[in-house]
Order: sequence, then C-alpha cells, then structure tokens
Amino acid sequence: MTVSNVSDAYGRRSAAYVELFGRIDAAAEADREAVLAWARGLTGPVIDVGCGPGQWTHFLFEHGLEIEGIDPTPEFIDAAEQQYPEVRFRIGQAEHLDVDNGSLGGVLSWYSLIHIDPLCIDTALAEFARCLRPGGSLALGFFEGPEVRAFSHAVATAYYWPLDTLSARVEACGFTITEAGKRTDPGVRAHGFITSTRNSS
Repeated sequence: MTVSNVSDAYGRRSAAYVELFGRIDAAAEADREAVLAWARGLTGPVIDVGCGPGQWTHFLFEHGLEIEGIDPTPEFIDAAEQQYPEVRFRIGQAEHLDVDNGSLGGVLSWYSLIHIDPLCIDTALAEFARCLRPGGSLALGFFEGPEVRAFSHAVATAYYWPLDTLSARVEACGFTITEAGKRTDPGVRAHGFITSTRNSS
C-alpha cells in the first residue's frame, strides 16, 4: 500500500481512532515509561514520526523536549492541533522528514512503520539516519512476531517483524542498537521496542 492509501484509510477512521487512542493514558504504562526513559537522554530537536492525533508528541513536549509531530493524515494533524495547540504539528511522512542533514537529536517512530512493505523499510530508516546527528537516537515501536509477515490490521495491511530481524535492518542503515525488547500483554499483539544511536560514519 502507498502512503496515500494508508493515509486515506486512517482519515476515514480518524474520529474513532482519536476517541480510542488520542490521549496518552490510552498507552500502556510500560510503553510510557520506556519512551520517557529513552527521551531523557536526548539533546536537540526531536520529531515524532507518524504522530497520529499527537498524544506522544504532547507527552514528550510536557517533559521538556523540543519536539514536533508529523503525519501524512490531515485529519490527525487537525485533531492534534486542536487538542494540543501549544505543540508543533505538520503534514509529513517517514520517507521524507523535510529537515536538514544531521539536524535532529531524536526520532520517535512509534508504530509508524508498521504499514511499510518490508522491502521498502530501509528507505525510512535511511531517512532517519540522514536527519539524526551522530549520537542522535531512534526509538521504534512495532508489532513483534516470529517472522516477517503481513496481517489484516483494522485500518490497513500491517507487518510483524522479529526483533532480531528488524534490529539488523536498523544497524544496516547506520545505527548501533542500544536496547531491544519485546513483550506480550493480555489481549493484544506482541509488542517490540528498539532504541539505537546514529553512528558517526
């Protein structure tokens, strides 16, 4: 599926999505703790890629980060700007962050790569590497599974990634893994979490 297809699909369901997930307290406490622990080590501007209705962007803004959220779905950006007017949001996508080389201290990609065809995911990872300064950090949240496999997500086709496989792809795009873990909570798909730092060359 193209970015436009996925964006259109989320746009049609945006009201229900915002109702369910538009506040940070809808996120698991373990996820909030993990993302905040990652964020405490950051310096410089941060982008929340695929920010949706802005709950994670606002959460990190409240904890002192210089952050903006980007998303390809106009309905989400509208909702984010209405709910969190003190935070910066704009239309954008993972494959093109529209910032200068090495200008970012951090990139949060929280389930924003789940709809990208596995053959194409390196494009987004390479873009993150381009935009991060050496030593800058990337945090990924994703659906973890025993093999790279498509499944019928509620909005659009999504993909499972084995933790080791996605970690290797991240490393191949210029990063060093600093943390990698997974967990399975009752009633939901397995969760994967990777943090990494941008290599100096």
